Amino acid sequence: MADDNNQAATPSLNILAQYTKDLSFENPGAPRSLQARDKAPAININVNVNANPLSDADFDVILTLNAEAKEGDKIVFAAELVYGGVFRITGFPQEHMLPLLFIECPRLLFPFARQIIADVTRNGGFPPLMIDPIDFAQMFTQRMAEEQARSKVQALDS
Repeated sequence: MADDNNQAATPSLNILAQYTKDLSFENPGAPRSLQARDKAPAININVNVNANPLSDADFDVILTLNAEAKEGDKIVFAAELVYGGVFRITGFPQEHMLPLLFIECPRLLFPFARQIIADVTRNGGFPPLMIDPIDFAQMFTQRMAEEQARSKVQALDS
């Protein structure tokens, strides 16, 4: 009988859909910004992950990438991508859901989002911006620690 239960609860994670929700590229100094430079602009990249339930088993996971290149205080280019995936997650214990949604799902979306950013910067006249791999596990751990600290502060304020 235990074998029947294990088969019914076989964990699975499936990508049902992937989509670009929002894509923005700004090249405010064009065509001057495309001229050769003595040094590369400073590039700042921000990453965010959100997840929303669509049903008991389906979740919409959103990966947001913001990249901004600056020379001094002038923006050379800015790119923003909001890239989503609809995931069906079944058979996992409840305590595994947050790590799946905030580590594994964005890890699966990242290569596609990275390619879109590389293509849009190249199409904007710059070398393709190849974002380094992201440690989503570390991001998740940091986010959980920040939320725990916030909860403690709110509890003390009460």
